[in-house]
Amino acid sequence: MAKLCAKGKAAAKRKFDVYPSAYANMYASAVCSGKVKPGGKKKTVKKGSKDAKRRKSYCARSAGQLRNSSAKTRNDPNSRIRQARRRWKCR
Repeated sequence: MAKLCAKGKAAAKRKFDVYPSAYANMYASAVCSGKVKPGGKKKTVKKGSKDAKRRKSYCARSAGQLRNSSAKTRNDPNSRIRQARRRWKCR
């Protein structure tokens, strides 16, 4: 397997939340070969949209789950509930 170029790796890290992953590596290799030009913005959730309300609701519910969990789970940054909240971008 050929090594990925630095430009492709950097573009994949900017575009994808999880790197390395199969999709990110595929994108990086496409950038390196010149099939794709990197650029553009990540898709964001508009304020007040249906998706934003859904995320806000999940974050509120999961905050209660986090509060009611054991002290060990509450303080562990890699507990399942904390990982889920991180994926949902809860603060």
